Amino acid sequence: MPDQTVPEPVRSFLDAVNRHEEATFLDAFTEGGAVDDWGRVFTGREQIKGWSDEEFIGANGTLTVEEVEVTGAEVTVVGDWRSTHANGRSRFTFEVAGDRIARMTIREG
Repeated sequence: MPDQTVPEPVRSFLDAVNRHEEATFLDAFTEGGAVDDWGRVFTGREQIKGWSDEEFIGANGTLTVEEVEVTGAEVTVVGDWRSTHANGRSRFTFEVAGDRIARMTIREG
């Protein structure tokens, strides 16, 4: 069975996502943080919030973790994403900078 231990700060981030806590979700990113959602890049709090309002937190998204891989400051989580916007197995790769997330990249799982 794959390891499902998600290290901080990604674990707290995913907990916030699954609880639909927008402020905690947004605060998890560095000042210049970015989301790359299948090649569409949203940088900074305002752009990430706009994207999330429609496709992530605002779409009542939840992620059930199935696999976790840690390589240095990069954490990859594969799991079942469910929301009112999109559903299916997805791969979330997080670039961690200290106790925050510099970049989250979403691809097919």
